[in-house]
Amino acid sequence: MALLLPLDPPGGKQNITGSFVDACDRSLVELLRIGMSILPGRPGSWFKPSAGHNRARAGNGIVYPVLGIVVCVALIYLMLGDFKFSPGKSQLSFVQRNGTQFVVDGRAFYVNGWNSYWLMDQSVEESSKPRVSEIFQTGAKMGMTVCRTWAFNDGAYHALQVSLGIFDERVFKALDWVIVEARRHGIRLLLSLVNNLQHYGGKTQYVKWAWDEGFGLSSSNDSFFFDPSIRSYFKIYLKTILTRKNHLTGIEYRDDPTIFAWELMNEPQCASDASGDTLQEWIEEMTEYVKTIDKKHLLTIGLEGFYGPVSPEEKQNINPGKWYSTLGSDFVRNSKVPYVDFASAHIYPDQWLVEADLNEKVEYISKWITSHIEDGEKTLNKPIMFTEFGLSTKAKNFEYSHRIIFYKSIFNKIHESARQNGAGAGALIWQLLVQGMEDYNDDYGIVPRERPSVDKLIKEQSCQLIAVRYGKNSVDKSSVIC
Repeated sequence: MALLLPLDPPGGKQNITGSFVDACDRSLVELLRIGMSILPGRPGSWFKPSAGHNRARAGNGIVYPVLGIVVCVALIYLMLGDFKFSPGKSQLSFVQRNGTQFVVDGRAFYVNGWNSYWLMDQSVEESSKPRVSEIFQTGAKMGMTVCRTWAFNDGAYHALQVSLGIFDERVFKALDWVIVEARRHGIRLLLSLVNNLQHYGGKTQYVKWAWDEGFGLSSSNDSFFFDPSIRSYFKIYLKTILTRKNHLTGIEYRDDPTIFAWELMNEPQCASDASGDTLQEWIEEMTEYVKTIDKKHLLTIGLEGFYGPVSPEEKQNINPGKWYSTLGSDFVRNSKVPYVDFASAHIYPDQWLVEADLNEKVEYISKWITSHIEDGEKTLNKPIMFTEFGLSTKAKNFEYSHRIIFYKSIFNKIHESARQNGAGAGALIWQLLVQGMEDYNDDYGIVPRERPSVDKLIKEQSCQLIAVRYGKNSVDKSSVIC
């Protein structure tokens, strides 16, 4: 999905003042002062010596000092417990896979979620952090459970990776905070690790860096997939992300269940090799590498779902046109890689079928969804998640009511699959924003509460999936939402 990238603000980057760590240091100093004041006999002590204090001290000289220290340590522990070790939720389990289903705590887990690619970017500056909290709160109120967002920004404004292998700690701390804030609102994150497109750097930036440094094999964007040096630098990026220790929790990303899954790349394509071999080799190498570092999280590729030349002709005919089989990706072949835990596909009929009317688009996406769910059940034995879907305001004869029809047709297919214990594991709407984010909007953006009919539909889908997951116990689980 093409994105709008805001320009640098006047005056360039801003420094954040009053860091979280400074605040913690001040709190600890104050706690130590209070704790020491508990010791008996000190000026201002909460414990005042009684008439028999000296006699008691003579027989139990260590009791009061130890008691004071214990209380002090307890206070510090409790304070640290609030911000350091517990983001505000009870123990969270990792999402796992059992055949064609996601599983959490022994129950099938179906996803109704959304995309907000901008979370890390908006968390760098204190002034824009409330937008992130607001979108998490809004998603949670509608019963949504997973948000897909970028865990990359290569060389752009608020870059996480400012040059090959060099990272901006301030931006990393922003991503740390996003993860903690998501956990606080009961939201899991699907973190995408690089872009096929140029927005926020992507593979183009890696190639440019390598070419400018004089060691790149080619200036072609697709050399990202076959240049050994660029592959090595991308592995450095992967290891840096996966082993990052969150400065707020002390937990490495690879050990944090708030992260639902990793997505290797947003919409990978390698059109310079239509056979698909180049991209296939890259997927095999990178997915294996990720799993050597992180065996706890699920992993997906980030595919759009197009069938390539290796797929049977009947599958290629599902593509919106013959050209889509020449992009170097192949849904089934790529998703068969053993280190890939679930497959992904996107749904954009207004981009694929420009002249079609709404009914034709809905009819087409029904076939598209059915085909991919069948692949998950009959060929891959893996869940299928539709990680982006949307309907553009620029679509032919667009009306906002069309979105209700379009979204509902997708939700119904996911709900039907869930009821049958099928491979249709969930869908993520593209994209949700909050008011005042016009620079981040595209012609697919949705601002909750602006159109209550959309909010209502999203919440209904959440409730339907809760009912499937919990069965007769769903009333207790959904009472707050439904």
